[in-house]
Amino acid sequence: MATALLVTYMWPPSGGVGVGRVLKLAKYLPSHGVTPSVLTVANPSVPVQDTSMLKDVPPGTEVLYARTFEPSYATKQATWQAASGGSSAPVPLKRRLVGQVGALARHLLVPDPQVLWQPDAQRALVQRLRSPRAEDVVFITAPPFSAFLAAPAARAAGKAAIVLDYRDEWLTIRSQFEMMGALSRALGGPLEHLVLRSAHMVTTATDAFRDNLLSHFRFLDPARVVTIENGFDTDDFPATLPEPPGDRFVVTYAGSVLVQNSPRGLLGAVRRLHEREPELAKLLQVDFIGRVVDTELVHFEGSERLGVRRLGFIPKDAVMPALAASHMVLCLLDEMPGAERIYPAKIFELLYLDRPCLTLAPEGALTSLVRQTKLGPVLAPRDEEAICAELERALRLFKDGRFPTRAGAVGVERYDRRAIAGRFADVFREATALARRS
Repeated sequence: MATALLVTYMWPPSGGVGVGRVLKLAKYLPSHGVTPSVLTVANPSVPVQDTSMLKDVPPGTEVLYARTFEPSYATKQATWQAASGGSSAPVPLKRRLVGQVGALARHLLVPDPQVLWQPDAQRALVQRLRSPRAEDVVFITAPPFSAFLAAPAARAAGKAAIVLDYRDEWLTIRSQFEMMGALSRALGGPLEHLVLRSAHMVTTATDAFRDNLLSHFRFLDPARVVTIENGFDTDDFPATLPEPPGDRFVVTYAGSVLVQNSPRGLLGAVRRLHEREPELAKLLQVDFIGRVVDTELVHFEGSERLGVRRLGFIPKDAVMPALAASHMVLCLLDEMPGAERIYPAKIFELLYLDRPCLTLAPEGALTSLVRQTKLGPVLAPRDEEAICAELERALRLFKDGRFPTRAGAVGVERYDRRAIAGRFADVFREATALARRS
């Protein structure tokens, strides 16, 4: 069998959607003739942990650990809050100094704070590739994009093929989603150019990511850049799922609430509905499962009395039953540059679940996918009037006993994680052949 070393910062017990792509790849690669090993971080600085995901790690999988020099996530968060202020009250000198140090660190840690994992990660990677147990392929997935910095060292250390996996876009993240300083803006492009020069193959999560990458780095051979979407694992769905309640209409969102998927339009629509149709609106319950970042909390103010519940983070094995016990599920993507090229990873699990899905997103890759698969209505994310009208329509159907319990989605099989692992295995074989020729 071929062998592959999966280099990833995101690995159980770290939680969140970023773990799923590489974890399911490790789970299903053996059935496609590839034995995976993993290099990950020993002390991850992450916001959530989910030990329930450990069950997907195949028995006997070798996992190598390298330490990061990052502080804990709680320490990082406190430092960021001190740096951002957010209050007109006088700030103690010690907190101001902590904030200033934190702000300086964020500007100097290029491309992201997880770059502090690279010294030990590259040591472990080079040691592995110079050993008798060196793998045929080194697969590096990002974000965090500092993980890609290991590619030149891996290319120089041995004969392994190098595959870089874009779960998101480095260009978009460094220009839109992070507080980047001048150093990061100056170095981001050259760094990305450098690591791409070290890759034999590149995989991207959407066709739009692929097209954008090829347009910015014209030295890339289009035949060596392959789109492999995210997907769903049928094992994540219990054999028997609960049905929605009959006394209220439940709408559920599962996932972190960040700036790029802000629910401001939805919450504004809920307020309009309560103003116009207060009796009908009493039937509505909107649940948010997952953490909500500080910048989005303002949009939730006063929403509890409108039937909006923030349930916080729950383990992945409890998420699917919660979504199944909903009449309608949500997929959110707010208006911002680059959003037209994104598929939120959760959309594929919603496809398999097949509950009617209300998608609030700008026109682009996500809206095309939802329309093609007939998963449910699609609306602009900040069109409160249209969203309010859709909620009212759904509630009236529910009240009359006519709201459908299934969306009737089509073309779902393509996104099964088992099939997706086979597509990755094909890329690995192609990359190995390229490495041997070069």
